[in-house]
Amino acid sequence: MSLGLPPHLAPRAVSRSFISAIHVTAVVCLVGAMLVSLAFQLEWPNLIFWPAVLALVPMLVVLYLLDRAPTPFFSVSYLIIGGASVYWYSLTFASQMDLGSFADSITVALPKIALMLVGGAGIGAPAALRWATSGFLVAEFASFAAIVQTSQRYTLDVISIAAYLITAMVLVGSWMGQSGARRMQPLLYRAAKEELVAALRHRMELRAAALLHDTVLNHMFVIAESSPGELGPMLREQIGRDLALLVGEEWLTEAPRADASNGNDWHDSDLYRTVREARAMGLEVDTTGDTTALLRLEGEKSSELARAVKQCLVNVLTHSGSSDAEVVIYGAADEVLVMVVDTGCGFDTDAIGSDRLGLKTSVHQRIEAVGGTVQVWSTAGRGTSIVIRLPVGPARSTSPIASRSAR
Repeated sequence: MSLGLPPHLAPRAVSRSFISAIHVTAVVCLVGAMLVSLAFQLEWPNLIFWPAVLALVPMLVVLYLLDRAPTPFFSVSYLIIGGASVYWYSLTFASQMDLGSFADSITVALPKIALMLVGGAGIGAPAALRWATSGFLVAEFASFAAIVQTSQRYTLDVISIAAYLITAMVLVGSWMGQSGARRMQPLLYRAAKEELVAALRHRMELRAAALLHDTVLNHMFVIAESSPGELGPMLREQIGRDLALLVGEEWLTEAPRADASNGNDWHDSDLYRTVREARAMGLEVDTTGDTTALLRLEGEKSSELARAVKQCLVNVLTHSGSSDAEVVIYGAADEVLVMVVDTGCGFDTDAIGSDRLGLKTSVHQRIEAVGGTVQVWSTAGRGTSIVIRLPVGPARSTSPIASRSAR
């Protein structure tokens, strides 16, 4: 019974909760014993029962101190003072009436039960059981001494014995539950670790598949569609940068890059570099909207957005039959929205095969991995619109003013 707490905190929390519960029960027993004494006093005013009420006051005080600070000192003090209180309480009743028919009743049982519920110092059910046993023995001995002193016959108190047995069973059950939880804790941690590793592996596989599609496959297409001869300098630079990224394995880390939209210039952003690369491939790209909204994106979100938009632009170039596209940027209070629009041939979104990596891996899964969403609208013969939404924090003030066109 670890209650979902760390292993080093669970035993202490469970023990403290159980001790608080039995202390409340002890207070109820002591208050009940006082009420019983007052009831006897009102029923037989010619007898003297009120000293029994006073006898329990010190016991209540020490119980309060024990609950506030469950130390060995207060635990032993509660047993000593509680034993004296039980003795005086039992002596008061035994000296005023014949306990022969009351020995098993609440007349003397309630203070003894309260003394048994000492709780005591220490962590765990074994410590609590030792204190409960000590309290039970002290209470029975004090009651026995008081009754014998008045020359009455002592009989076993069934109520006190039953209360002790119930308390012992609860403590043993709690101890067995904690033992089982301790045995299961390593297995739970192992399962959590394996789940985390599986999630990280899945994320790395998605990132690797998307990056492979974005670099190798796209570059092969561009090279195949290029005119014979030497590649353009910008295209060579782009291919070299992507190959260096794959070889250097920098894509494996999720740490934010220092150059990821940390400045105040749209021309320093990842998305602007993506637009330049698309233009180098021969696509006319027009960017409009609030480009300063990109400054609110963190490093990983900025780079993943740029890669997803790049794949959208590559799809325009390779599949739409159109040579131009528009990238619209909009910043809301809690999100950044980027729309890629083309007027090409369009396609049926339901007809995309499950083995296609473009939209599925390089766009949808990539954006969803950083907490965003993707919506695709496409109609045959009318073009395609892809909307990418990424959650961001509150907008920060920036010096540049967004323009209608950010070419």
